[in-house]
Amino acid sequence: MTLTYSVVLSSVLLAARCHAQQFPAKFKFGAASAAYQVEGGWNADGKGESIWDRLVHTNKDAIEDGSTGDIAADSYHLWREDVEMASEMGLDFYRFSISWPRILPSGLSNNISSAGVAYYNNLIDELLLHGIQPVVTMYHWDLPVKLQDLGGWTNPLISDWFESYAAVLYSLYADRVKTWLTINEPIVICDFSYNGGVYAPGIKEPELAPYLCNKHLMIAHAKAYRLYQRDYKHKYDGRISLANNVLWIEPFEVPRDIELAELGLEHMVGRYAHPIFSKEGGWPKRIEKHMLEYSLKQGYNSSRLPAFTEEEKKLIQGSADFFGFNYYTARQIRPAREGEHGTWFIDGSPELDAMLEVPPGATFGATELIAIVPRGLREMLVYLKNTYGDIEYLITENGYPGWKDMEDHARIDFIRDHLEQLHIAIEEDNVTVSGYTYWSLLDNFEWLGGYGIRFGIYDVDFDDPKRTRTPRLSAKYYACVIDGNSYNVSLECSNSPTTAFSRIPTNGDSVRNCVSILVWMFTVALRFI
Repeated sequence: MTLTYSVVLSSVLLAARCHAQQFPAKFKFGAASAAYQVEGGWNADGKGESIWDRLVHTNKDAIEDGSTGDIAADSYHLWREDVEMASEMGLDFYRFSISWPRILPSGLSNNISSAGVAYYNNLIDELLLHGIQPVVTMYHWDLPVKLQDLGGWTNPLISDWFESYAAVLYSLYADRVKTWLTINEPIVICDFSYNGGVYAPGIKEPELAPYLCNKHLMIAHAKAYRLYQRDYKHKYDGRISLANNVLWIEPFEVPRDIELAELGLEHMVGRYAHPIFSKEGGWPKRIEKHMLEYSLKQGYNSSRLPAFTEEEKKLIQGSADFFGFNYYTARQIRPAREGEHGTWFIDGSPELDAMLEVPPGATFGATELIAIVPRGLREMLVYLKNTYGDIEYLITENGYPGWKDMEDHARIDFIRDHLEQLHIAIEEDNVTVSGYTYWSLLDNFEWLGGYGIRFGIYDVDFDDPKRTRTPRLSAKYYACVIDGNSYNVSLECSNSPTTAFSRIPTNGDSVRNCVSILVWMFTVALRFI
């Protein structure tokens, strides 16, 4: 009987280990890209000019290597190769964005480009043919210049322009696209762009523009959501959210900075999440109060954070079917010292009289803007659950800023470490997470960094007119993660050749081996009972 008990105990422990390696059965893995960063064809077939086209063409010094996105990875012509890459990795979904000026060259719905419509039709159909679900971002920073010249996101009419744009997209693609993200990283569009003035549209106005943009963007998202709910939900049963960029913020010194960290999270995350996901709607109350007090001290007669009407609160509240967010980095927050004036989302916040510091133990890739802190992903998920409840969360971006390195073990470590933290949040903190999206599928034009920073799990040779794509070692690793539904894949997988996706041992094999061993062990145990 002693042997029987030993076998049973070993079986239980082995079963627990096998289970611990797995994500939930319905968990999905994907990868992402964005139109301006990969498509090229900047003026092909009548495409209109975007604010990024204008920036790179009029200010060569804006981009670190003086490059543009005119050709980029040439996905406008090489989209079949992109789908093949997604297919050979076994992606469950591919997140890409639609270029507003490629569909509507002037930004308005009176002129719809048939070539632009056909391009995205072909891409969507090819993905579905390979069993890959399209996850479509409506707006990933490439605003048509005509709309920018009218004020862009600081003009309240942009919510109507965006709603009209969304109506065109739904009418064209809603029969096949079941997951939509209205806007990518609102905080970058509003706070980062207008506070720093270096991102398109290249306007520095930190006093009013970030907060006007914040309000108008939330209304634009909500109008696009309500439009779908009214006219398309009953037909196609799709789901809609937006992709927030969330910076995990923790106190620099405990207990002194605990309240400041909470205020920092509300200022950074809450202004773009609270109006949608909170039970009361509107701005976070502490931020609303703080901004009013700060604005009055500056001499304004009202808050620089414009108020929502009750009708607007109702419009926005609940306008998402899940919480989508991009996680890249974390910071510690402390009070500013005399003479310090931070720029919000970069190194501090004048409104909060606070500075941001890199957490101890953080590592870096090819840019110092992204301090790599994997535990911050779990911390953020727990914070969001505690703040907004047990709703569904989808990681819409998470990626490593590397170099042109094919044997990119650092990227593999990055993916593994973040997936491990994600798994802990699911298993131990009971956070409901439906999927993970790696940024990015392939190397691209990395905004101000040009082509010097490589996020892709596929290398793109930008010196080759054919824009040859080659899988990095991390592509092999990620394929094994997907196959095994686990971050804990075998060494044989990670060390296998990168020239082809031949069948190799993965954790999927390990799990199958677990099952086989368990069956054998229980068979042995039965003989002694």
